[in-house]
Amino acid sequence: MSKVQLYAFRLQPGQDLKKEIQRVVVEKQVKAGWINTCVGSLQTFHIRFANQPVPTTGSGHFEILGLSGTLSVHGSHIHIIISDSSGKTIGGHLTEGCLVYTTAEIVITACGDFEFTRANDGTTQWQELQVKNLK
Repeated sequence: MSKVQLYAFRLQPGQDLKKEIQRVVVEKQVKAGWINTCVGSLQTFHIRFANQPVPTTGSGHFEILGLSGTLSVHGSHIHIIISDSSGKTIGGHLTEGCLVYTTAEIVITACGDFEFTRANDGTTQWQELQVKNLK
């Protein structure tokens, strides 16, 4: 039987979405986890689009439409989708600086059967996910 743990938490206005998710990952010592769901809103976004060296930023009111990613004390990789008040939707890599507007309600799962790490493995220029089966 897999060792699975769920963590649910809510972020308050002004909190940094990425920093707070990683804080919970470290606090709970999550070695292999993923985001189940996140609903809420942002007042500021910092999102790095595909193949771009720096994040794009913006301020206003944005709905969080999706948040997905792999989580670990060894490094997390998270993507976000947001929309503005006209419904324009953007998404990319979540970076620090995404500040909660009203709330962010988050549920993550951790599985003790695996350990996620990141390493340069020669397949890309990035540190990619490495999965170790602990069973």
